[in-house]
Amino acid sequence: MKIGALSKRIKTPVETIRYYEREGLLPEPGRTDGNYRVYGEAHAERLAFIRHCRGLDMSLDEVRQLLRVKDDPASDCGDVNELLDDHINHVADRIRELQGLEQQLKKLRERCSEAQEAASCGILSALSRPTREPATIERGHVHATHTKTPRPR
Repeated sequence: MKIGALSKRIKTPVETIRYYEREGLLPEPGRTDGNYRVYGEAHAERLAFIRHCRGLDMSLDEVRQLLRVKDDPASDCGDVNELLDDHINHVADRIRELQGLEQQLKKLRERCSEAQEAASCGILSALSRPTREPATIERGHVHATHTKTPRPR
């Protein structure tokens, strides 16, 4: 199948498929005489696996580790268990961070109970003051929760 068909089948943008190829997560597909990429069932299965992992908020490095084990069916899956345990801890850390963020936002919301002139808005005033704590959440991902160095394989 061509990249468009793979994209539609696995519900993944073409750009994402190409990105996974560049990152080495998906093997390079064969080419037609017209130089179009041609994907097989193995590509579709691997892409579905990657997308499932990413849907569980796993990093590309975590996906790589899982793929290495998956690609060696005779290997021990102890590393997979450890990776998943680490990821569960990451999710728990993220939940705590998000609960803290929720509390900060609620306190901020309490500063302005009704609509008024923007010059008197307690929320805008509070947001204009410098803060001592840097933001800990970037792009929906909790900062520094994937800092453990992966074990070499």
